[in-house]
Amino acid sequence: MVKPTIILSAAAMASCAYAFAPPQVVSRNNLVPSSTAMQASRRDLFIRAGSTAFVTLTTSTMNSSPAFAAGTSPPTAEEIERIKIGYKNIQYLLENWEKETTVCRENGGECKRDADAVRRYLGLRSTTDPLFQIEKVFAKVKYMDDIDVDKLEQFFEATEDWNTAMNMSNSMTFISQFGEYNPGGGKDEVLKYLNEAEKQVILAEKALKVILDCVTSSPQ
Repeated sequence: MVKPTIILSAAAMASCAYAFAPPQVVSRNNLVPSSTAMQASRRDLFIRAGSTAFVTLTTSTMNSSPAFAAGTSPPTAEEIERIKIGYKNIQYLLENWEKETTVCRENGGECKRDADAVRRYLGLRSTTDPLFQIEKVFAKVKYMDDIDVDKLEQFFEATEDWNTAMNMSNSMTFISQFGEYNPGGGKDEVLKYLNEAEKQVILAEKALKVILDCVTSSPQ
């Protein structure tokens, strides 16, 4: 079992390399029940409630993270495509986990496990990664005209799960990358935390699947 103190220390160190948003949790308790005739008014309530919640949750990090720049436009087709590509990439990573997390020296040299690829697939390495600061796209979903309001609760829960899995994945990969050099560490420690990272990537993939379904399906 991973010690809580190790996770907290890793999360603190990892945050220095990449700025993360807090989970975006928005309650639907103040939204009216589902109804085709009342869909527009529900959307208005959603936007007002969602806007207030997003502002409350992100005020402390808006100045330090461009992922939370203000905006009132729905996601573009290109941004939705980024979610689709990112989801497919994560599926590929999980299907080829050992291969993608193994690095070998040239000319038949020694091979070792390396967690760096995990951060790349999750959009934590480069601005060109499809999922780089994808939370910014999630924050624009409340402005979509054709979103199925009956799936809003699923969407908010999935974004919370995504953020949690992303933070934990980042922490576990960070520990894994330095596990061989830490006191008492070694290859076993590298593999231990790499396996923990895989568990979190599985959770991230499930959350992203729900998010993708919410933003690409039309109301009936």
